[in-house]
Amino acid sequence: GTAWCSECPTCRAELRVHDEDEVRLLRQLLARSDGRHTQFAQYSIGRCYALGIGVAQNEAEALRWWRLAADQGDAGAQNAIGNCYDNGTGVVQDFAEALRWYRLAAVQGDVNAQCNLGRCSALGTGVAQNDSEAARWYR
Repeated sequence: GTAWCSECPTCRAELRVHDEDEVRLLRQLLARSDGRHTQFAQYSIGRCYALGIGVAQNEAEALRWWRLAADQGDAGAQNAIGNCYDNGTGVVQDFAEALRWYRLAAVQGDVNAQCNLGRCSALGTGVAQNDSEAARWYR
């Protein structure tokens, strides 16, 4: 798959994932982690499965890793789960459930989740169409 790079929000260490060996190393790091990087690593592994980076693409496995991170409050993972429910990716499409996950991430300041809530409000996806609510989330 294509290389994916990000930065750990805890220690700002760069994470590059190119192949299966690096995903394996990420899993080993997670197993030995003192907890500082756990949510980020879980989110990252989920992203690898979602995009097929270093592993075979697997929506169910992506969702499993994102739930682990989201249950610990990871906003990126919560937004990713919202996207799954919004689009019916790996789950039955459920706009109410998508909104629930988007809100969890948005109140933590996740700008992607805030934009998703704005879009849902603007289009009336899962909620009554409301331009002023959309504008509030877009700000």
